[in-house]
Amino acid sequence: MSPIQEVSRQKPSGHPWFGQHRLAPPAAPAHTIRDMLRTEIRDTGCHSQSLLPAAPIALPRASYAELFRVSNAMLDLVRRTALETAPTTAGRLAAYRMPANEHQLFLNDQFLEERFATCVARPDIVIGPSGPQFLEFNVSGGLGGPVEAHCRLETWRKLYADDQGRLPFGYQEPFAVRTRMFRDLSEELGVAPRVALLGSARDQGGFTRYFRMQEDYLNSHGLTAHFFEPEELHQAWDCPPHLRYPLGLRDFTIPDWAGLGIDTAPVQAALDGGCLLVGTQTSTFLSSKLTMGMLSEGRPWMSAAERTLVDTYLPWTRILSHRWTTRDGKKVDLVRFAVDNRESLVLKESIGMSGEQVVIGRDTAQAEWESAVTSAASTGTSVVQEFVAARTCEVAMIADGADEPQLAHVAPVLAPLLFGGRPAGVVSRFFGDGTAGIVSVLGHHSSYDCVVAI
Repeated sequence: MSPIQEVSRQKPSGHPWFGQHRLAPPAAPAHTIRDMLRTEIRDTGCHSQSLLPAAPIALPRASYAELFRVSNAMLDLVRRTALETAPTTAGRLAAYRMPANEHQLFLNDQFLEERFATCVARPDIVIGPSGPQFLEFNVSGGLGGPVEAHCRLETWRKLYADDQGRLPFGYQEPFAVRTRMFRDLSEELGVAPRVALLGSARDQGGFTRYFRMQEDYLNSHGLTAHFFEPEELHQAWDCPPHLRYPLGLRDFTIPDWAGLGIDTAPVQAALDGGCLLVGTQTSTFLSSKLTMGMLSEGRPWMSAAERTLVDTYLPWTRILSHRWTTRDGKKVDLVRFAVDNRESLVLKESIGMSGEQVVIGRDTAQAEWESAVTSAASTGTSVVQEFVAARTCEVAMIADGADEPQLAHVAPVLAPLLFGGRPAGVVSRFFGDGTAGIVSVLGHHSSYDCVVAI
């Protein structure tokens, strides 16, 4: 029996972009699939999932390729938009009104700081009525997705490979692409291919396996890598030259470490000591929702083609303040418009993770919405964005204790990974029971899977 099957039924909330085919669950008992998935992702800090995918999400090759083609183009526009706000880091910090804890961990060499800001990126995309829509840009070495996608792919490769190792789908392996990125960085900078993986088990539920599997992959593919807790990071640079780690992955965020009481001073010392940790701190400007607002409103340097690209793939987004702007070709008082159009808008703070600092208008009482909008307008550090009604696709899911997979229609957030601008696989998260809402990487009621091309 072919592993590729036609979608069994259509739903009004579906979309042709997802195609007419899906991968059938592999020829294995439900408990075997469930156990293999949980074994691969064990001890990595990932939350427990009561609903697990029974197969990868499968996209037509053209749709899969579109995710990366447009992501790279949009990321370039995001970078240009962020850098043009001011000619220096100090100017950008002021322009973005960045909180005090983000005024740190910049390289002394501003060219390198800007050059390597986009090494690691992951936009979040949903499929709306008109196709892919970019909800945000995560640009940081500490973004989620690579480990989750790698572990899922390990399971699916084992379950779907035929006796000659052939698979019925295509994909990119995130660890392999990231290894190539570090190899290229070492050649560009003329340094040894020695990579420091900087993070903390305290940020992963006390487990180190999340970092050790990445360390092992790099070491087994021609690089020298070592995982460092921040308190150990001095060993990466304050040592004889041949033992130094000139490159590294900054696998943390400042807010996460601040919440855990982890001191970032060792990181600044490593940067000052010559260790390039990617992505650089300039990535925080690219990730800011304010950049999306500026891009959506249009920049003077944009070509007609770039303007069309943004209008096609980025929902209408505006930096919220007491001012006039345009909506559907008409001038509107932005705050008044936002208050009056609660059900079609989402309010987002400029910096936020895991679905926090987000208010969905249609899920909020009018009085509460008006209060949130007027309060945000006074700071100038939030955006309002058009609400996108996410379309669904059909996937097979396995519930705890179930003997057979069951088909479900889910609205996935698709997150293509880009390392050094190269496609590095797609991870997805969704509510396995088909409900809608904010789907966070850390959401305890969500499921996640990798995405493949057929």
